[in-house]
Amino acid sequence: MRRAIVLKHAEVEGPARVGELLENLGYTLDVRATFRGDAVPVALDDGDVLVVMGGPMGVADRGNPETAYLQQEIDLIRSRIAIDAPVLGICLGAQLLAYAGGADVKQMRAADGTRVYEVGWGPITLDPRAGGQILAGVPAEIVVLHWHGDTFDVPPGATPLASSSVCPNQGFRLGRHAFGLQFHCEVGRHDVAEFLRTDADYVVQANGPDGVARIEDDTERFFTESRHVGDVLLRNVLRAMTED
Repeated sequence: MRRAIVLKHAEVEGPARVGELLENLGYTLDVRATFRGDAVPVALDDGDVLVVMGGPMGVADRGNPETAYLQQEIDLIRSRIAIDAPVLGICLGAQLLAYAGGADVKQMRAADGTRVYEVGWGPITLDPRAGGQILAGVPAEIVVLHWHGDTFDVPPGATPLASSSVCPNQGFRLGRHAFGLQFHCEVGRHDVAEFLRTDADYVVQANGPDGVARIEDDTERFFTESRHVGDVLLRNVLRAMTED
């Protein structure tokens, strides 16, 4: 049996479309809600895929007693990197993968030191260095959902995948089988609505008092096309992750 172990850090941030596509590839999902006390695996079988989802915490929280599982996840990710096993990190998951791969993860800040957030729908530019296998059928610029205030450096030896005007490092490929995506192209309409419902204060902090309404409007404008091209990108990434 081929398993996809999914590490989940918030009720509203499950595997969504990634899970569906992995099931289509013949994987059985094993979702671990580590934020609720589910155990982080110490080791995985060679054929397993590891998927690390987003969440409201950050790499800097790995030393806090209530989020000590983050260090366990980092250790697990490092063990997978060491054997070039399949790993997909999304949002927080990409930051954990970057850190496990030797890169810095930090808060986004403007030149004057004020916090910067990237929350809502916005474009990313795909990097030609990602290669034809990843970029096949994907426009050079696509609109995706962003939901973060931290960023990462690209790990040593990794290939950049994407950038945005707000955040220059939006994704990377480490080795052949590990991918980090800072953005969300796995979400459905219901997921976006749940993000807004549960994280409204964060949206207002990032985007001002009309932030929720603007994201709702932008969801109507961008969701259908974003879901289509995001699906193509995810399929390309998952095929590259899981091929021998």
